[in-house]
Amino acid sequence: MTAQSPLLGTNQPGPSIGTNQPGPLLGTDQPGPLLGTKLRLGNATGLSCRECGSTSELGPYYACEECFGPLEVSYDFPRVTRAAIEDGPRNIWRYAPLLPVPPDIASRPTTEPGYTKLIRADALAAELGMRRLWIKDDSGNPTHSFKDRVVAVALAAATEMGFTVLACPSTGNLANAVAAAAARAGIRSVVMVPANLEEQKIITTAVYGGTFVTVDGTYDDVNRLASELAGEHDDWAFVNVNVRPYYAEGSKTLGFEIAEQLGWRLPEQVVVPIASGAQLVKIDKGFSELASLGLVDEQPWRVFGAQASGCAPVSQAFANGWDVVRPVKPSTIAKSLAIGNPADGPYVLDVVRRTGGAVADVSDAEVVDSIKLLARTQGIFGETAGGVTLGVLRKLLADGRLDPDAETVIINSGDGLKTLDAVEPAVTVPVAIKPTLEAFIAAGFDGAGAG
Repeated sequence: MTAQSPLLGTNQPGPSIGTNQPGPLLGTDQPGPLLGTKLRLGNATGLSCRECGSTSELGPYYACEECFGPLEVSYDFPRVTRAAIEDGPRNIWRYAPLLPVPPDIASRPTTEPGYTKLIRADALAAELGMRRLWIKDDSGNPTHSFKDRVVAVALAAATEMGFTVLACPSTGNLANAVAAAAARAGIRSVVMVPANLEEQKIITTAVYGGTFVTVDGTYDDVNRLASELAGEHDDWAFVNVNVRPYYAEGSKTLGFEIAEQLGWRLPEQVVVPIASGAQLVKIDKGFSELASLGLVDEQPWRVFGAQASGCAPVSQAFANGWDVVRPVKPSTIAKSLAIGNPADGPYVLDVVRRTGGAVADVSDAEVVDSIKLLARTQGIFGETAGGVTLGVLRKLLADGRLDPDAETVIINSGDGLKTLDAVEPAVTVPVAIKPTLEAFIAAGFDGAGAG
């Protein structure tokens, strides 16, 4: 007997997508555009289970009907050339043939994220004793984090499926991205975050004017609430719940851009922060797809994962040789990574072990020190997640687990202006002086190396 479709977190069968059977669309009594039609999601052909391999049609599904494993998007890619990509828009839609999005996505109202800078970090490399180090600085996205990428893809898929509300549970950056993307697209947003988030992230979500809910609890509490709400509101697309397979594909564009910006080649090593773990897994998938399409030469790469010690379930599992990631209660300044039960944790372990990488964690003090190091050497003010990533890079170098001579890319996934509280105690703000030359000299600011 076939299990009923796990649509929107319920046991009820979902809309008759891709069939000729009449039925309600997304909880309404009106026939919708999905009924009897094929979803226009580019070269995506269906969904496949990451556990048992079972396949299903495209639609708002996220769990396998056979084993309840997570689903991901499958494709039938055409021939894609470097020239065609390079002629595309300077955002993630240049990779539209490799994403589950409608063919006209570049002309739709989106925040147009992506194509952020890949910065050669020579000063930082010299300080760390490395030969070639690059920083993929995703703080340059529209709401200043990599989440704009995944939300843009989720929104494209959700609107194609007929959803009318874009929603999410979030540790902050995703809330910013969802609220902004929904505002640009002219649809309603509903975002929920833990109430103890950084004030900067609270404000930069509220400003967009959508429905904004703060919850007295951890991110995992918020996520459980979102799953319950998804079952109650059939017209709400929770980007990281019921349209998660499409949402997660947006992280591939980090991998695509890194390879293109390196001159169509893959780095030997990449260090990625871990929250849910999807970013790391999908960067690896992006590298694999480029190689399979002949867009880059086949060569090995190693993937490393970074967590804060106050929320390090994947690092703990890696260190102990476990295949299962045991949930933890987060307690860290790196709140954007504070997911105690990461959905993609087991797949992170698969990737780092397969590629010969590792997962490690660093203390909050090391996070702050690394934020300051990145700012001092490269002029980049990274969020706490960026401090985690650089901190783990330093730790892996010291432990001899990361090759200092191999070309390495690290991800700075967000802007330090969103996490000011984390660094405020560690910086010194000078006392104001009078606006005179004498006051400047008396304060010692004209001395060699002073100021």
